[in-house]
Amino acid sequence: MLGVLGLDDTHESAYRALVAVGAADVPDLARRLVLGERDTERALRRLEQNGLAAQSSARPGRWVAAPPGVALGALLTRQRHELEKAELAAALLAEEYRAAAAEPAVHDLVEVVTGAAAVAQRFLQLQLGASDEVCALVTGNPVAVTGMENDAEEQAAGRGVGYRVVVERAVLDLPTGITELTAALGRDEQVRVVDRVPTKLVIADRALALVPLTAHSSEPAALVVHASGLLELLSGLFDSVWRDALPLRLGAAGVSEHGPDGPDGTDLEILSLLLAGLTDASVAKQLDLGLRTVQRRVKRLMELTGVTTRLQLGWHAYERDWVARTG
Repeated sequence: MLGVLGLDDTHESAYRALVAVGAADVPDLARRLVLGERDTERALRRLEQNGLAAQSSARPGRWVAAPPGVALGALLTRQRHELEKAELAAALLAEEYRAAAAEPAVHDLVEVVTGAAAVAQRFLQLQLGASDEVCALVTGNPVAVTGMENDAEEQAAGRGVGYRVVVERAVLDLPTGITELTAALGRDEQVRVVDRVPTKLVIADRALALVPLTAHSSEPAALVVHASGLLELLSGLFDSVWRDALPLRLGAAGVSEHGPDGPDGTDLEILSLLLAGLTDASVAKQLDLGLRTVQRRVKRLMELTGVTTRLQLGWHAYERDWVARTG
């Protein structure tokens, strides 16, 4: 618990034990900690450096715990000060970056990343840095990254980042294909399938894209594309493939393909509550869903019906008998 203050488990245990007894000599504290006396003394010296313990002036060889409210408060203040300095440094670096990127040179709009480790790292950074949506085209022949296997995707989805993924049908035949798709659908990601995608592609927040290059050598490589006409072209490519793909759904029989034939049970519940006058936040709480999940589902229903406002969506819902008519 005190690791954030620079104390490891041994130091924290030593301080807790010393606080419990108020004061103790090294042999006594070593027995309580089930540690050797030398290790116990080293731990006490570390606590002394952090102002958490001191040797008794009245009884040499005896150690006294410093009051937690005072000692830990001082450490927390120092930690906050260090964090403030780090935040200021980050803000200054961000400002320098924005200033340098205000008029980027042509060669700064596209980076070439070489090596499997470097490509995988940029793929990780791209997902962890996303705040709104990650779009991906996934082929059945991954080179450096698969697009659906790393913890970053789960972390991003957990933060409310939406995922729209189009996989080519060959992915379903991979040994772990169905397992990964089931996990993605279980995180409420939107997944669609086509016979073949034109290229492997990942786009974060429509601001950054990663395009793995076809490897003619043993070393994988990728292009990192920043905001530019090329990025807009890649975003348009994804949108085109997405429109023509069939949604994958997770049901009792597992993962299956479905045409855009209507909402599922959760969609109908969301629609009914929205039409009853509840806000998105109230609907999310009522159905035990995330707010971003509710908003993504409403957005998908609007795309499905081809409308641009929620009022139009409500009208279509009644016309298509998605919700019960009253009166």
